[in-house]
Amino acid sequence: MMKLYDIYPLNPIEIVKGQGSYVWDKNGQVYLDLYGGHAVISIGHTHPHYVERLKKQLDQIGFYSNSIEIPLQHQVATLLGEVSGLEDYQLFLCNSGAEANENALKIASFHTGRKKVIAFEKAFHGRTSLAVAATDNAKIVAPVNETENIIFLPFNDENALENAFATYGNEVAAVIIEGIQGVGGIQVATASFLQQIRTLTTQYGAVFIADEIQCGYGRTGSFYAVNDEGIQADIYTMAKGMGNGFPIGAIALASVFKPWHGQLGTTFGGNHLACAAALAVLEVMQQDQLLLHAKKTGDYLLAELKKLDKIQEVRGKGLMIGIDFAPELKNFRQDLLLKDHIFTGNASPNVIRLLPALTLSETDADLFLEKFSKRLQQY
Repeated sequence: MMKLYDIYPLNPIEIVKGQGSYVWDKNGQVYLDLYGGHAVISIGHTHPHYVERLKKQLDQIGFYSNSIEIPLQHQVATLLGEVSGLEDYQLFLCNSGAEANENALKIASFHTGRKKVIAFEKAFHGRTSLAVAATDNAKIVAPVNETENIIFLPFNDENALENAFATYGNEVAAVIIEGIQGVGGIQVATASFLQQIRTLTTQYGAVFIADEIQCGYGRTGSFYAVNDEGIQADIYTMAKGMGNGFPIGAIALASVFKPWHGQLGTTFGGNHLACAAALAVLEVMQQDQLLLHAKKTGDYLLAELKKLDKIQEVRGKGLMIGIDFAPELKNFRQDLLLKDHIFTGNASPNVIRLLPALTLSETDADLFLEKFSKRLQQY
């Protein structure tokens, strides 16, 4: 019998149903979902509009390749430009966040004719070729992925960035940064650091790539996290929340980048069903003003969490929150899941990540805070 390739540490839970911010296991136990499967569930599980959009599209056609006209792609580009406020950008649709970052880095290299990329310590940009090379985790970088073209710098270190450009500036194709590092523990890029990246990439003719795969798509209260600080990148990469669980990714490129036939390509990217999912998400985000809602609910959670004892630090923006614990509370997250039935994420060494649906209600936020504070008292 063929077995699964054993690479995931699994919780002993089988989820069979989801609705809004809740999921149910096969035994009927309900869980409050404050993680959304790695920040993927943006408008809530099985949102009625989303489900109806996908069903209707399946009744028509689910897939054909990019060798034909697909008007749905143009609709996604138009609505994404409207909701994000970047209507003069261009859209390339793909399948995942790693693929989005691969293509963004490739475009930057094509555009500049250069090879070097500046990335940052604790960064996570994906697990494929260039994306994993720009990820600060040597354990998952295979020998074939190793390259001397990636320069890792300390996050939020303006002197290091200045020195790197002084040394390598004319060789740098791109700077790639998460406005808020997710896997890195919810580390927030400062406004001055993002502004310095913008200034130096412009000065040296390099490309500013904002990796918005986890921190973007409305999660912080702005559509893109770097735009919280009034910064505008040259390329934005996105995936996770874009399809509310349907695999889709994309890059939004400024008008300075000129496409040519064959420059990029994808078999499944931008297929009919993926576009239907993306349109449903954007329509709900726009109709229900989810950017404002995410900021309001996130601000409330951040303020209440900061009042609690036994927490070292609370970081984040909107509905991207990191709770930093002392080592002696290392079992806290597992207790939240198995005893209090609340899904959260983690980051090394002892950070709980909250990445709920942008539709999370204040009632559900209060329920989390109540159970969270009671569990804290047990330690």
